[in-house]
Amino acid sequence: MNALLLIIFKAMIFLSVALLVVGIFKPEWLRFRQKQPARITIVAVAIGIFMIGAGAIYYAGSNSAEAVSRGKMFGEAVYAVDNNTGHCEPGTKPGNAGASNDEQTSAGIRYMVKTPVNYNPSIAHPLLMVYAPGGTNRYESETYMYLTQEATAAGFIVAYADHRKMSTEAIVELAEIPGLIEKKWCIDKKRIFLTGHSDGGTIAMGIAFINGTKHIPAAIAPSAVGIKGEDLKEYNCPSPLPVMVMHSSHDTLFPGYGNETIQWWAACNGCETASSVKDADGCVTYKGCKNNVTTRYCEGTGRHPEWPRKNKAIIEFFRAVNK
Repeated sequence: MNALLLIIFKAMIFLSVALLVVGIFKPEWLRFRQKQPARITIVAVAIGIFMIGAGAIYYAGSNSAEAVSRGKMFGEAVYAVDNNTGHCEPGTKPGNAGASNDEQTSAGIRYMVKTPVNYNPSIAHPLLMVYAPGGTNRYESETYMYLTQEATAAGFIVAYADHRKMSTEAIVELAEIPGLIEKKWCIDKKRIFLTGHSDGGTIAMGIAFINGTKHIPAAIAPSAVGIKGEDLKEYNCPSPLPVMVMHSSHDTLFPGYGNETIQWWAACNGCETASSVKDADGCVTYKGCKNNVTTRYCEGTGRHPEWPRKNKAIIEFFRAVNK
């Protein structure tokens, strides 16, 4: 809430209390158009003013709490540095701590980068790259998926890109962003992770199997992807890759695509497709995958536009990669 408005609403509360006291004990002090209002009228007006002021302040507080819960704030990372931790030479990475909201690719795609509040430019961070659903920009995508706070608290740098109309060219252009981020921020190249919803999920998954970009991600967690199993048959399998596919059984825009997608990935990863384990969170994990890569399928019951709200599971899935 604007600071001036906050002062005004607090003043309203103070005025309402003063008016209530006067109305109860000294109503004769008040005049309106040369008439003395009734005591009950004064009390009612005082209560009304109080409710407006208090309600506005409460609403602002509720909105602030919602903003925090939706990941608009940065987390403070707890750095666990050991002999396996990558480093960057001091002074080689000029990227700032906090928010850098107006980065841009050579194709003109805008994106923003969020770091832990205590970002250390000499320690290599995992990167969580978030691709936007159709028709949304980077700001709307962040609000929609609210991954920032939890991811930065886990030590990730998080980036959100504006949406681009789906095409192979768009996939290649959006795949450029992690490399651009690595030039300015200290990124662990072996821990670049991709996620997104709908078109964003399709982008994240496409980068993982298209020639020229499939070397980029260490793992992916796409949601509500718009590519069918039949279409995936046109592509060669990438090297075994940790995958967490999220889809809804009530998705009427891309019905059944999630099941088809995870079957393709399970086959590419050499998993025992006839053998899987249902986890405590309701997701299914396939057994016997090559290189012991995790291959998971999480099916929800929401509509297509709904983000699956598995942020904690997504972060934990990525954190477990390359440990």
